[in-house]
Amino acid sequence: MSALEPSAPEKTGSVTPVPLSGGIMGVAYRTLSIGIISVIFLIAFEATAVGTAMPVAARELDGIGLYAFAFSAYFTTSLFGMVLSGQWADRQGPLRPLTVGIGAFAAGLVGAGTARDMWVFVLGRAVQGFGGGLVIVALYVVVSRAYPERLRPAIMAAFAASWVVPSIVGPLAAGTVTEHLGWRWVFLGIPALVVVPLAVALPAIRRTASGPVDTGAPPAAFDRRRIRLAFGISVGAGLLQYAAQDLRWLSLAPGVAGAALLVPAVRGLLPRGTYLARRGLPSVVLLRGVAAGSFIAAESFVPLMLVTQRGLSPTLAGFSLALGGLTWAGGSWVQSKGRMAPYRERLMVAGMVMVAFAIAAAPAVLIPSVPVWTLALAWAVGCLGMGLVIGSTSVLLLKLSAPEEAGANSAALQISDALANVVLLAAGGAAFAALGGGAVGAAHTVAADGAAAHPAAFTVVFLPMAAIALAGAWVATRLNEHAPAKSG
Repeated sequence: MSALEPSAPEKTGSVTPVPLSGGIMGVAYRTLSIGIISVIFLIAFEATAVGTAMPVAARELDGIGLYAFAFSAYFTTSLFGMVLSGQWADRQGPLRPLTVGIGAFAAGLVGAGTARDMWVFVLGRAVQGFGGGLVIVALYVVVSRAYPERLRPAIMAAFAASWVVPSIVGPLAAGTVTEHLGWRWVFLGIPALVVVPLAVALPAIRRTASGPVDTGAPPAAFDRRRIRLAFGISVGAGLLQYAAQDLRWLSLAPGVAGAALLVPAVRGLLPRGTYLARRGLPSVVLLRGVAAGSFIAAESFVPLMLVTQRGLSPTLAGFSLALGGLTWAGGSWVQSKGRMAPYRERLMVAGMVMVAFAIAAAPAVLIPSVPVWTLALAWAVGCLGMGLVIGSTSVLLLKLSAPEEAGANSAALQISDALANVVLLAAGGAAFAALGGGAVGAAHTVAADGAAAHPAAFTVVFLPMAAIALAGAWVATRLNEHAPAKSG
């Protein structure tokens, strides 16, 4: 029998065994790879384009006061979608949550693009976030079932590479569309484009990754406790963000309520020992949150700092981060190489050190004599580190997960990522506002008016995030399930 031909079916459910040779673009995987990479590409393009159109949409809908909710609504509902998708995919396979998720994502875009009121716009973003949460976890389960372990680093690197072009072209394209056609077409154009990759990917997913892992076992019921915890984590995250955006004593009430919902929900949804950095899977999940949260929270303030402190235009400020898309993809490509597998932990430690360096170096541009281009170079180093870390956490998670637990564990990884973004951005935004920086939700308004925030307001964001990233370098030493043996 040729190595490219499927072997006899194994008793692992309806998942069709995959060939043992060929890369992700080989004959056996080409259709599936093109389909799911295209889905990631369009999601990435939407994510990078929306930020450009959002200020115009908020002004036209007379909703500047609700600006931040258009972002938080997406993140909070995506948390619920991630948990639901993990359970759904483990019990019935990833095909249905992926299909429903893309449908909800597209419906949310249409709802936001046709909104005549800011609250309707926010609702559309919430529906879109729910769909995005379903999609990202379902795609992880597809990777765990359809690709052998040796190809998973390559497909994760391809996912990262799918963000390169959108990160460079997305803001410019969205700005052009917004200026000549209107902001609504930034939202309405994506759903039509999603149809093609969906049509390509679904037949391949149905053939290679559909159905439960064990078709002989009775279908398991949804874990209602986890669903309740998922609802709690979404509501808690929303309340926490609201409190961070409104620095008044009255805001302590929703802040405390949000924390009271978040703490038990997080403890119930993430692997036991996550926040104790227990070796193995818990530390993998923790590291994902530490890396993503610290980096994204810091990056959110980079364009604003360049505009208000160094006088760059919003377009130039955005392009100062464009090189990072290339280096991020480069880091993900490096970790995907098979010969790097024995050194994965060291690569991740080095990656977190790079991230900490980039975040700590960013405030140097507050000194007028420091060239602006130095930030672009430093941020490119940080993005290289993120490429090494994010791709590796995904690979390690799937390696440490049993097939029937891939959905739940993938959901935990994404929850750690999204929740860390919410919490650290809320904390950074509160500190920024307290030192005279203005509310996070008003960032674009501040930039447009040209009013300079106090330099210390930026420093109090970047330096704590750099310390958190540096702590992530220690977490990266605990990814092996067993402590390394001492020599001598």
